[in-house]
Amino acid sequence: MSNPSKERQILVEQLKQVAKGLAETFAPFCEVVVHDLLHADQAIVAIHNNLSGREEGDPATELGLARIADESYPQVIANYPNQFADGRQVKSTSIGIKDSGGRYVAALCLNVDLTLFGTLQTMLGQFVSTDGTAGVKESLDPPGADGIRQRIDQFAARLATTPRALKAAERRALMSELREAGSMEVRRAMEIVALHLGVSRATVYNDAK
Repeated sequence: MSNPSKERQILVEQLKQVAKGLAETFAPFCEVVVHDLLHADQAIVAIHNNLSGREEGDPATELGLARIADESYPQVIANYPNQFADGRQVKSTSIGIKDSGGRYVAALCLNVDLTLFGTLQTMLGQFVSTDGTAGVKESLDPPGADGIRQRIDQFAARLATTPRALKAAERRALMSELREAGSMEVRRAMEIVALHLGVSRATVYNDAK
């Protein structure tokens, strides 16, 4: 473009749209910020899912200043450890945007508050834990179900594929092999095979014919 100022304005405006879309997708866990690097003292021109407490018109970060000073600074820095002013741990990604002359004019920054996920991880850990001291061991799986799944996995591995990627002819060969091994005598065998292959029971019945 012949007008550098106009080009910068267009780049920043388009970046704002990208930021808005990303913010709506990853709300509320990810703060998305657009920096105008040509106005370092008032660099922030858009901020979504505000987790850091910053505002539009706030100055550029140290990373932003580094890009302004050095055009060879890496354009993408992903998943680096960061920290909000109140001490919360953050995972950040910063993407520098250059104009047609190779000059950094803007940056898109993503900041994920890890404390939110730490809390969620703790809650999930508590939810999935079981009491191993209760003295009760039960399985709702029919006896022999694991053996069927193992045979299916081994069959697929010999073909260098996965159970769910088996083609019709391969499934028919598999069913023949399972029958010969006596695996189809297991209670609910058809259902077990169907679930492991990711197909309907009708398909399994058809393959078994």
